Amino acid sequence: MSEVAKALEKNEIETQFFHIGNKPVRGCIACGGCRGKGKCVFEDDVANEMLSLMQGADGIVIGSPVYYAGPNGALCALLDRVFFSSGAGQLAFKPAAAVVSARRGGTTAAFDRLNKYFTINRMPVVSSQYWNSVHGFTPEDVAQDEEGLQIMRTLGYNMAWMLKNIEHGNQPMPEIEPQISTHFIR
Repeated sequence: MSEVAKALEKNEIETQFFHIGNKPVRGCIACGGCRGKGKCVFEDDVANEMLSLMQGADGIVIGSPVYYAGPNGALCALLDRVFFSSGAGQLAFKPAAAVVSARRGGTTAAFDRLNKYFTINRMPVVSSQYWNSVHGFTPEDVAQDEEGLQIMRTLGYNMAWMLKNIEHGNQPMPEIEPQISTHFIR
């Protein structure tokens, strides 16, 4: 994440980190209380704080370690609530990227899961020259992953390019049609 931030800052784009670390995070209970509110009704953890920061950001990069070929469980619980409670359109068209870190395997499955949060919310996904992952058991190991670090820098440069093009394009975002939902049962 720090390599991505360095590349963004090199392009005069301000960055901010938000770590959930070991803070308690509850999962979504599908209560529907967020409908019409634009935020989660549960105020006892970091979900609404993260949503507020994401709403104020021009672009978003979400990073996770890989556990059992998936992103961190607390992060997924948090993202479920953040993206569901934000409703359609609040995060639409904000460029976004996922970054994952693993000792060995599981990166593509974790990367894919995180990208699904973006694509279901109409967010352009920023890519690099390869899947956005680094390898290493410790930060010192990751520092030796030259290819992974280059992937992170390229991601930062690509994010900066997209943000600048959106800013200078000065065009309105596409119109959002009312969503049609089906459940495949007739």
